[in-house]
Amino acid sequence: MTTLVIVKKAGQVAIAADTLVTFGDTRLGSRFEANSKIFRVNAPAGGSYIGMAGSVAHFPVLRKAIASLPREQLRLGSKEEVFETFTVLHPILKDTFFLQTKEDDNDPYESSQFSVVIANATGIYGVYSYREIFEFKEFWGIGSGRSFALGAMHACWGKAKTAREVAMAGVQAGCEFDKNSAGPVELYTMKSKASK
Repeated sequence: MTTLVIVKKAGQVAIAADTLVTFGDTRLGSRFEANSKIFRVNAPAGGSYIGMAGSVAHFPVLRKAIASLPREQLRLGSKEEVFETFTVLHPILKDTFFLQTKEDDNDPYESSQFSVVIANATGIYGVYSYREIFEFKEFWGIGSGRSFALGAMHACWGKAKTAREVAMAGVQAGCEFDKNSAGPVELYTMKSKASK
């Protein structure tokens, strides 16, 4: 469980997350484990930050799977490129890392079993279980603290000057009210490209 947010505002893109890991009723904070829910990848169009919510097992698996892709297949510069990249990743997750793809008997597609957000100079994107891809215009959040984060980001949007401020407000709200989120907050920013 987590609070993870992405924001695009005033020429800046931000991604931020809490650093708590939970195992049922047990909390493993940053004092005991260097927990990071965000990692950087160098795609051909520029660097991207990827954040995930879901099973702790997804974190090393997705990092390894992405690292195994040939550079020309790791493209994250548009909604369509994100879809293509995660479509290529799905069989790798199944065949190499033994991903269990079934969620429900009525699944329309095989599930990748995670929620992912991507922040880079081209925008902010969300990837969901069936490889549904969203490109968000302002902000979004995933994880168990998402509702608190979305409310805080919505409330501060008009007054905040930067994406960083909005992202920090979102994760701090998640850490304050979600029992499965806690600081310290990990936050990265970059300049966004001008909209077309």
